[in-house]
Amino acid sequence: MAKLAPSDLAQVLSKLPPQSRENVIVGYETSDDAGVMRLDDETALVQTVDFFTPVSDDPFVYGQVAAVNALNDVYAMGGRPLSALSIVCYPQKGDWDILEKILLGGQTMMNSEGVVILGGHSVDDQEMKFGYAVTGTIRPDRVFTNAGAKPGDVLVLTKPIGTGAINTAIKRGAASEAAVEAVTKTMTASAKEASKAMCEFGANASTDVTGFGLLGHAFEMAKASNAAFEIESGSVPLLVDTLELIAQGMLTRGDKNNRAYTGDTVEFAASVSGVMQSALFDPQTAGGLLISTTSEAAENILKRVETARVIGRVKARAGDAALIEVS
Repeated sequence: MAKLAPSDLAQVLSKLPPQSRENVIVGYETSDDAGVMRLDDETALVQTVDFFTPVSDDPFVYGQVAAVNALNDVYAMGGRPLSALSIVCYPQKGDWDILEKILLGGQTMMNSEGVVILGGHSVDDQEMKFGYAVTGTIRPDRVFTNAGAKPGDVLVLTKPIGTGAINTAIKRGAASEAAVEAVTKTMTASAKEASKAMCEFGANASTDVTGFGLLGHAFEMAKASNAAFEIESGSVPLLVDTLELIAQGMLTRGDKNNRAYTGDTVEFAASVSGVMQSALFDPQTAGGLLISTTSEAAENILKRVETARVIGRVKARAGDAALIEVS
């Protein structure tokens, strides 16, 4: 299931009336991963919600991925998830054993992260959808947002990209066993350790890479930080067969939507192929964290997180220059 086109959604949100900002540390205005509400000087709530249609033929794995995807939003802010409410859309005449496996997969993953599922809500729907609303805690003075990237920072990506293309290929029966194994492994990998490393070694900005693709989320971070990003496409880690599958047309409509969202704020060098451009716009499920931090902190994060890579750097934005330059 693709997200609503981000450009259309942004237009709708911009027309909503202002709300009381008392004790709101992070709202939806900067397109951050989760909302943060101050309870007192020591504690704030981190809240998010995420659900989607199946991304795996294995219902247990689908449940796991849904849990990881929702938890990522809390981890991207540097928060500690505590509880979750499940969201279930399932056909009344569906196979209840399948639903049981979905719920078990999700609960197993949540519990392994120290999160308790308190309940949830279900509706009769012919198109299956599953996910969670997650609540966590964080210190008000230690919130990571997407708005703090500073010139001189390097950009760290903690997971390879390509889940959108591979999942499309799986649905069309065109994915290799190696690709299926790779995409399952990355989508079920928690961002907990990456978040802990970021909190320990420090960062200036963070976001998780999901439906808007690497460039869509990088665009939001650069814009919110009033900075410019340089991304080296050759340094971006890719899942096995990603470029080959994109070349075969294994794309979702997210490719078009994400390109429209960033518009002319992204500038590609002539050496960046059209296939690689699509990989950078590819919508991700349970993707990695994109972290803007110092070179020293980045070295320590890379030592802690095996799949992390430095993919670019942050510089000052000059006038009407592109927000993101891709070489």
